[in-house]
Amino acid sequence: MVTSPARVPRLVIAAPSSGSGKTTVATGLMAALTARGLTVSPHKVGPDYIDPGYHALATGRAGRNLDAYLCGAELIAPLFLHGARGCDIAVVEGVMGLYDGAAGEGELASTAQVAKLLGAPVVLVVDASAQSRSVAALVHGFVSWDPEVRVGGVILNKVASDRHEALLREALEPVGVPVLGAVRRAERVSAPSRHLGLVPVAERGRLAVEAVAAMASQVAEGCDLAALESLARSAGAVPGGAAPWTPAVSARHPDRSADEGDPSRSEAASGRPVVAVAGGAAFTFSYAEHAELLAAAGAEVVTFDPLRDEELPAGTRGLVIGGGFPEVYAAELSANERLRAAVAGLAESGAPVAAECAGLLYLCRELDGLPLCGVLDASARMSERLTLGYRDAVAVADSCLAAAGTRMRGHEFHRTVVEPGAGGVPAWGVRAPKPHVEGFVRRGVHASYLHTHWASEPGVARRFVERCRTS
Repeated sequence: MVTSPARVPRLVIAAPSSGSGKTTVATGLMAALTARGLTVSPHKVGPDYIDPGYHALATGRAGRNLDAYLCGAELIAPLFLHGARGCDIAVVEGVMGLYDGAAGEGELASTAQVAKLLGAPVVLVVDASAQSRSVAALVHGFVSWDPEVRVGGVILNKVASDRHEALLREALEPVGVPVLGAVRRAERVSAPSRHLGLVPVAERGRLAVEAVAAMASQVAEGCDLAALESLARSAGAVPGGAAPWTPAVSARHPDRSADEGDPSRSEAASGRPVVAVAGGAAFTFSYAEHAELLAAAGAEVVTFDPLRDEELPAGTRGLVIGGGFPEVYAAELSANERLRAAVAGLAESGAPVAAECAGLLYLCRELDGLPLCGVLDASARMSERLTLGYRDAVAVADSCLAAAGTRMRGHEFHRTVVEPGAGGVPAWGVRAPKPHVEGFVRRGVHASYLHTHWASEPGVARRFVERCRTS
């Protein structure tokens, strides 16, 4: 029976550090529980876009992010409850090590903080490949570090043999934390990586489906699924009495009274402007809430693939180009001259165009010497240097996304350089960690390296759709 989202059974899959196997175990658990007939709500702590794609493949539901830095701690429970509507159980994959969060911000945006905000028990995935008795000291440390974090079980990953498993279980007995699984080493569950992490699901097709199936099989074989379900069901109501986040309410115009109902209905009479959203293998980075907010603000959201489609969707009044890997597909994107010209024409008309990271590159004159849309007087190139981290930013000027002075938090994650890094009118003044201006505001275009989560500032979607209607 499907329960209220406030009381949905839930688990957080965490680890002592990155590389321990969280994604394999979390994705495999989601798929294994789905195979048992449960409707599983998938979530990911932090700003990562790639893991939620595997989660969606495992569950058949949109993978959703829970990021306390981007959205604020107060939105974690509401966003979780929104994603968990109609579900039997929720699985939340952590980020980095259990207690690692935003640099210099204490526990902010850590897996531990999210687990506490959700009142969810934690399952610690331990890479046991190079240890035996020492595993007890490791687990004891994580269990005792923060008494508010409830570590309800351990899954031993990369176990070499039956003898190795027996030694690990014996060592953990005095710690008093149950071992809920022992997963053997297996190449068949590996997912390929490249310069920014795992290769996204959209690029792998059948191979991604096979990888998720292998993860599910390995977790089902090595873990006590009944015990994991029981632990999930031990969670009570989500603390704080939070209500589910609702995009329709978030996108409602501030002077529109609540008794007018869903704003999308009142827009129907005057028409819903078409907002084209880039998708396909080159542009896979997008938070599910963005499309929901655009639709709730009155837009008709239509996805298109810049690798295949030669025209923008019919009637396009605004364009959203999120993150992804244009550097991998630069030749194909460049070869699609008709679409590049259509994008440039839309931008020149003054229509709203919101581009972040990969979208920023796509709007440049060129990427590694290959011509792109030429909307921005800037060029892009690959770099050996990884740019990574959270950013605290303020809108420098009025744009299709924000009024000047609007403060938002974002995240950068790329190995590219755009020169110049900012236009005559920059998009953002970054306050931390290092003050600088970045991005471009030109006519209706807002282009920047920053990935932002619009649920943190619902006025973004509302403003964008209103500009679509009036431009």
